[in-house]
Amino acid sequence: MPAPLAFSVLDLAPIKQGETAADAFRNSLDLARHAESWGYHRYWMAEHHGMPGIASAATAVVISHIAAGTSTIRVGAGGIMLPNHAPLVIAEQFGTLESLYPGRIDLALGRAPGTDRVTMAALRRTDKSAETFPQDVLELQSYFKPVTPGQPVRAVPGAGLNVPIWLLGSSMFSAQLAAELGLPFAFASHFAPDYMMHALHAYRTQFKPSENLGKPHAMLGLSVIAADTDAEAKRLYTSLQQQFVNLRRGTPGQLQQPVDSMDDYWSPTEKAQLEHALTYAIVGSPEKVREKIAHFVQFTDADELMITAQIYDHGARLHSYKITAQSSDIMERSNR
Repeated sequence: MPAPLAFSVLDLAPIKQGETAADAFRNSLDLARHAESWGYHRYWMAEHHGMPGIASAATAVVISHIAAGTSTIRVGAGGIMLPNHAPLVIAEQFGTLESLYPGRIDLALGRAPGTDRVTMAALRRTDKSAETFPQDVLELQSYFKPVTPGQPVRAVPGAGLNVPIWLLGSSMFSAQLAAELGLPFAFASHFAPDYMMHALHAYRTQFKPSENLGKPHAMLGLSVIAADTDAEAKRLYTSLQQQFVNLRRGTPGQLQQPVDSMDDYWSPTEKAQLEHALTYAIVGSPEKVREKIAHFVQFTDADELMITAQIYDHGARLHSYKITAQSSDIMERSNR
């Protein structure tokens, strides 16, 4: 029998214009509690640094905040940018989280810096830091295995704990590495559409079963902005559009209020670039959201969707996720 398609949440802990990180964390916990009650499977936070509109830089700390305030939903990193850290430190952090919230912690890993070049340097990261990513993943995995006699370095806590590791990607590299290592894979189709189908094909055809995973499991990021009407959803969407434009201009800021029209905000080139980056974004009424999600799942055969919704008003954001959750009852995935 086909299995239900899992819906999950990707939260950047957005700091809204005129508010603080403390406000963002309160809103994230409130969203997580609602997401849990609506049947979402996971709640992931993403590592970004030096971004005025994103509060999840200390990702493991925020994960603990969310996990402490919920009871059943899986909570994790989507993701930790491993080249920014020593693998041992991440093993200790997520070993601690797994010890505090057993059976609920996920660890997804990426190669990108999650910031600009100046902040990269402040993190003590160089252009070559990502070159050892495959070896760093293997090292991190080794710290979660049971300690062997004479093992010189161990993660305490961490050793012997079951912390599921995922790989994140926006190109082919991590798809192929996830296939080689037999790990679940999450693709950033919510902002990098170009390689999505190629990466999925490579992951599925090259996948090697492992002790962690018997067959491929692909999660796809998807921006969904839902409201009672198409017009209201389109207006809410302008906060994300402004955020993307500002990031491309090199002027990232707090999440801004929606506007009635973007015509005076962006140039024709910026509009074209943005519409391409957000190719798969779904914006609309409940009926349109259901239809578009169904089409996306049929097109990709995704095993899971990671829903992100950068919406300024917290109440509207909750309503969007509630509408999206109601679409999951018609979603099924095939048994490959």
